[in-house]
Amino acid sequence: MSEKGRIESASEATTLRLSLLLRCVRTLDAAGVRTISSSALAERFGLNSAQIRKDLAMFGEFGVRGVGYHVTELMSRLKEVMGLDRTRVVVIVGAGNLGQALADSRNFNGEGFTVAALFDVDGRKIGGRSRTVVLIRDASGIPVDAQQIGAEIGILAVPPDAAVAAAEALARGGVRAILNFAPVTVPPISDVIVKNMDLSFFLEGLSFQLARM
Repeated sequence: MSEKGRIESASEATTLRLSLLLRCVRTLDAAGVRTISSSALAERFGLNSAQIRKDLAMFGEFGVRGVGYHVTELMSRLKEVMGLDRTRVVVIVGAGNLGQALADSRNFNGEGFTVAALFDVDGRKIGGRSRTVVLIRDASGIPVDAQQIGAEIGILAVPPDAAVAAAEALARGGVRAILNFAPVTVPPISDVIVKNMDLSFFLEGLSFQLARM
């Protein structure tokens, strides 16, 4: 199977574990650690060494027998596997408190990502900027502006009744992946990856677990 095929066949759980692993490897790199075994990596970060090896094996050979993983090389390979060896342009629809907080977040402006624009329908906000000077544009121009910016990822931080229309506008602008924080499910869109992140689901899940403690 080609690497593209392996990536496409990877489950969401696998991709989440790879993301967590990359975060751990970045921590090791920042600490100056040069090599580490899967067992030491698992022990240090509370992971499963067998699962680490299994996940990595999906994407080729990693590590050296008797030595372990070279940290900088592993970090580079993980970035490549996850498509983080290039910068992906992000736009956010909704320039309220959540939208502007996301636009200014280091997580959305770190390795592999940059927020290029905010969009809103409020004329009082259009033309303004977030604290990190991300320009707030008119939401009516999403299809044209998103395409001109070269946006690949769109984030929805809008009221529930505006989410579907905003997602469709992003899709028309060539956005290929959408992360939806609005408290409503955005249905599938052809040729677009849609992730619905209704935070109330997570709160309800925590409440369910607390009720059984």
